[in-house]
Amino acid sequence: MSEQQLSALRERLTATAEPVTIARIAEAVRASGLALGSSTTSDLVRMLRDELVGLGPLQPLVDEAGITDVLVDGQRNVWTDGALGLQRAGVQFSSEEQVRGLARRLITLSGGRLDEGQPCADGRIGDCRIHAVIPPIAVEGTMISVRIARRSTATVEELASQWSPAEVWLTLLRGVVAARLNFLVSGSTGSGKTSLLAAMLSECPKDERIIVVEDTTELQPDHPHVLHLQQRKGNVEGVGHLGMGQLVRETLRMRPDRLIVGECRGAELKDFLNAMNTGHQGAAGTVHANSAESVPARLIGMGALAGLSPESVSLQASAALDAVIHVERRQNRRLPVGVSLVDRVGASLQMVPALSIPSTRGPEMEVPVAGPGWDRLRRRIGLH
Repeated sequence: MSEQQLSALRERLTATAEPVTIARIAEAVRASGLALGSSTTSDLVRMLRDELVGLGPLQPLVDEAGITDVLVDGQRNVWTDGALGLQRAGVQFSSEEQVRGLARRLITLSGGRLDEGQPCADGRIGDCRIHAVIPPIAVEGTMISVRIARRSTATVEELASQWSPAEVWLTLLRGVVAARLNFLVSGSTGSGKTSLLAAMLSECPKDERIIVVEDTTELQPDHPHVLHLQQRKGNVEGVGHLGMGQLVRETLRMRPDRLIVGECRGAELKDFLNAMNTGHQGAAGTVHANSAESVPARLIGMGALAGLSPESVSLQASAALDAVIHVERRQNRRLPVGVSLVDRVGASLQMVPALSIPSTRGPEMEVPVAGPGWDRLRRRIGLH
């Protein structure tokens, strides 16, 4: 097929306001009158899909099993992250204009805007969360980050294949869910917080109603009754913004059995703590933190954004939260490495270690160590 014929197909598909779908692309290829074999037709449909409604040259990488992130750096190189760690992909863009054009198309397709007036933007296309930055903010060149949220959520058993000893963590995590403790999953970026939380929510009884609030929808637990609320950004004039805090308040009128905040990162913490302190048990969320011990400082910082004093955050958090489960990425394995109880000593919020795995050289040396909070946690979740 010549470039002229390919261009004509593109124009035909984008000439109207009708959504470009796989069915429309296939129909346009069939109606083109071109003599194509079945495999060539299939390849052409796939290429047009990737270019018009997919992620272009990045789509084949997104479709690969085990890939969690696809990254384009300022030198037009493409990297992937996943089960094998960060690796250079066999894809490279030919020019800065090509990368910037793809970034703008993806953000526009997701309903956002990326230009000199707004050089940083994010959005969502299907199961992918897109983030893009263009110069002069991106010094070396346009950068694109794609985070893939797989709908086929792994179960706790599947995740536990990377843990050691798996049976200890499986029993503990299931106990936390069954006892309806309020908990946070803490960890750094890419440590597996969302995957673990989704797997734990899949363990909830099937007659429970789970309502998830997120800035960008990622949590996809395998559960028959999950509802998602996603925050909305304002337009160019700032009109129409609907933030996380308001969405948390809205959930309280929607009869949630479990209220989940996908990621606590700002002033919505105030509403989340208020909800947990007014009788909502089994609530959960994630928080970025380098360790469980650094979670109190993170919560106090978020509380300050909502006008709460450190003493108020400590008082409310110690009454609302029961536990923090910390996860880390060790040797390309994502695993829980500690569970702490949330307590208050005087005016300070503190983490009381219940079970932890010290940093070691390999899985064969990963031995859980009981801490001062272990007996209390064990009684809370019914372990003997």
